[in-house]
Amino acid sequence: MTEGPEPRDARRSSLVTSAFATLTTNLAVAVLLFVNALVVARALGAEGRGDIAFLLTVATLMGYLASFGIQESNANLGGSEPELRRPLASNSILFALIFGLVAALVVVGMVSAFPVVGGESERVLLWTALASIPLVILRIYLTFLVQADYGFAITNLAWVVGPATSVAVNTLLAALDVITVGTALAAWIGGQALGIGLLVTYVARHTGFGRPDVRLASRSLGFGAKSHVGRFAGIGTYRVDQWFLGSISGSRELGLYSIAVSWAEMLYYLSGVLVMIQRPELVRARRAEAARIAARIVRIALLLALPMAAVLIAAAPILCVTVFGDEFRGSVDDLRILALGVVGVVTLDLLGSALNSQRRPILASSASSVALVVTLALDIALIPQFGGAGAAAATALAYTAGGVAAAILFTRAIGGRLGDFVPRLAELPWLWRTLLGRIGLARR
Repeated sequence: MTEGPEPRDARRSSLVTSAFATLTTNLAVAVLLFVNALVVARALGAEGRGDIAFLLTVATLMGYLASFGIQESNANLGGSEPELRRPLASNSILFALIFGLVAALVVVGMVSAFPVVGGESERVLLWTALASIPLVILRIYLTFLVQADYGFAITNLAWVVGPATSVAVNTLLAALDVITVGTALAAWIGGQALGIGLLVTYVARHTGFGRPDVRLASRSLGFGAKSHVGRFAGIGTYRVDQWFLGSISGSRELGLYSIAVSWAEMLYYLSGVLVMIQRPELVRARRAEAARIAARIVRIALLLALPMAAVLIAAAPILCVTVFGDEFRGSVDDLRILALGVVGVVTLDLLGSALNSQRRPILASSASSVALVVTLALDIALIPQFGGAGAAAATALAYTAGGVAAAILFTRAIGGRLGDFVPRLAELPWLWRTLLGRIGLARR
């Protein structure tokens, strides 16, 4: 008798165990990104740091904006209909090439018409950054597709290889005193390519690449278009301030601000990890169960994030000046202001993802759109006069507004009360017991 396929539940990693492993990986990534920022800042100064920050901002921002939500379709369709993973993988490659090329051409046109949009970076480096946009998009697509099958181990490895490559290359070149903005950009692109290579290899070995499917592509675009407004708004809120700041205030001011962002990203990583982990469970959960899971994850995230924010605020002079040098003293106030947006960051990220998982992409997009509108309005109003501090204030206020909107929309659509998101100290013993239990089970 032929043995049947392994049950889905037997292959499913637990929520907490996966969260622990992925959080560990992302902590490693945060450390690597910090080390890379330190190496580049020390070697190239605030202006050089600002140049590389501007180039990476343009590439990653346009990559996310041009993704058109296909990654959300990969997560939902790949998780609920496993037989579609092969054509989804092939479609992802084609979508990445097409959308990446269009995004690059859009930026070229904008810079040609309005040179200030290109900032102070050398144009050949800007064009090189634009050429990497298809890589950024493909990495996003394949990450969501692999995670739909609980492939967190390989996505964690693909995530860490990028910053690890940058650290290794930039440290070596800095030691040889030959590091430049161009070599730092090349190291980043190389890391992206290596990560994609790992994801492609995994997909090829586990599910394979099927024939491109036009009908499935249309279906993916249909769902993706609904969620893309939220993705567009979310990444815009996260990155557009740096593009504005580099264009309006110059590379040096952006260099100072980027150091504050590097430290503040520790707060963003926490919610980002939990977004990835909760997604497979919420896709399959009924509405009442989804409301319970999402509320608990938000409470735990806030319990962890609020003390982290307090540490960043208190230690800002040490983190910015002692570590990076006196040239970066202007980063201290930027970091303190950014840390004040922690509640909004956590709430918007987690509840926006939960709404997408429960097939409410328009509501998720609405919450993110609130944050984006506030960001754009305040960036325009504050950056010309206050520089990095204005950008930081705009970001913190925007995330707070978006988080409030997400909480209201989630409770009305999925269930629960706003009070369900208030942190409870009782969650900490539960989290600790659960982690110890899962670690013990894994060892056995």
